[in-house]
Amino acid sequence: MDEQVEEVRRLLEAIERLEQMQDDEACAKAVTQVLDTWPDHHARLRELRQARVQRMKDAGMTWQQIGDVLGVHATRAQQIAKGLRGTKRPPKKSEAQDG
Repeated sequence: MDEQVEEVRRLLEAIERLEQMQDDEACAKAVTQVLDTWPDHHARLRELRQARVQRMKDAGMTWQQIGDVLGVHATRAQQIAKGLRGTKRPPKKSEAQDG
């Protein structure tokens, strides 16, 4: 990616501050709190991205242009607008055994 957006930089700095905590118990507790709420935040971020990609498309951008902005292929940009998830994660063990 080009430059980091300020909000991205601040989020990464917050993670670094967690890593720098001296108190193991306090750090573990704080990280647990983040991880406990992460699924909700992750879903919100995906929905936010989807809505913004749809707005870019509605504003007249092509899938190629949107893909270029996001640093992904035009096909992936289209999938994001539809709310489709990527396939980077390996299947769960139960899915791999069933398949």
